[in-house]
Amino acid sequence: MGPGPSSLLQRLEQISREHPDRVLRLRGQLPLALEAAAETGAAVENEASAAQTSAWEPFELLIFRGFSSSVTHPTAYDPDQSALPPGAVLGSAELLAGPLDPSNEQVLVAACALDGFLDPAAWA
Repeated sequence: MGPGPSSLLQRLEQISREHPDRVLRLRGQLPLALEAAAETGAAVENEASAAQTSAWEPFELLIFRGFSSSVTHPTAYDPDQSALPPGAVLGSAELLAGPLDPSNEQVLVAACALDGFLDPAAWA
């Protein structure tokens, strides 16, 4: 079994500090039950049972210069708190030229498995 999503995110953030001209876009899914509970402040009794829901929604996270921020869901102001919501499932990543220019986005490495970006050479 590989590293958990939060551990993986921390490793990618660390690598991104050494590549200030790169942005890593992560895409994945978030169970709706957990998202609804987070928005209302309600407690989720059991994360495993919430993750069994068939209702998922996509989410997107950007990593730039050692920091992560969600572009689809609220992100905590505390940089020590993970930007990944509980129950998040990471799917793919793509490497972009940074800083981002939405009118002229430059994809350097098309969507692929996240594990490949654990190698700092993949960011070059």
